[in-house]
Order: sequence, then structure tokens, then C-alpha cells
Amino acid sequence: MDIIFLEQVSVKTKLGVPDWERLTPQTVILDIEIGYDCSKSCLSDAIEDTIDYGLVVTRIRNTLTENSFKLVEALAEHVCQLILSEFKATSVKIKVAKPAIMPGLKSLGVVIQRSQ
Repeated sequence: MDIIFLEQVSVKTKLGVPDWERLTPQTVILDIEIGYDCSKSCLSDAIEDTIDYGLVVTRIRNTLTENSFKLVEALAEHVCQLILSEFKATSVKIKVAKPAIMPGLKSLGVVIQRSQ
């Protein structure tokens, strides 16, 4: 299987357990690995034969702007299902990091992996 990766994608979204925390968008950082058969695009050199990563990033930013989440787990699942369904990926692995949320803590988050 081939992997298309998107590293350190910075996105603003409303995220947090207490209601007040979801009033203001905050930055989350996404590392995404998308499983996809790239053999056709390797030969054709055509964007139509692969997943357009620019469209993926735009779609993620749009959906995370439109939605709010209490848990990073729910946000990660939402993005995985979006990529699997809309971009026909065979698998998705995503790391969601919420940076500098507490003093002395660089970031917190989850890593999940889903497949068709």
C-alpha cells in the first residue's frame, strides 16, 4: 500500500469539554497518513489518478470550521471518516495534537487509524 502524508497541518476549530472552551476557535495540528494505491498516478503523472492533497486540506479546514467537538477523539474520527468516504482512501492514520493547552505540556492528543 502507498501512503500520501500531510504533516503539521494547522487548523482552527472549536474544541474542548467545557462549553466556554468551545466559544473561541483554537489551533490543532494534524499529521495525516492516507493509504491509497498510487500505482496509476505513478505512471500517468496525472492528478486525476490520485488524491489531491490540496483538496483534502481545504475540506478538512472547512469541516473543522463548521463543527465543534468536545474530544480530540471525536475530531480525529470525524476527519478519518471524511477522508475515507469523500476521497476513497483505503486507510487513514491521523494524529491530532492540541498544543500548549496546559503549562509545562507541549501538546496532548490522540492517534487513530481506520480503514475501509
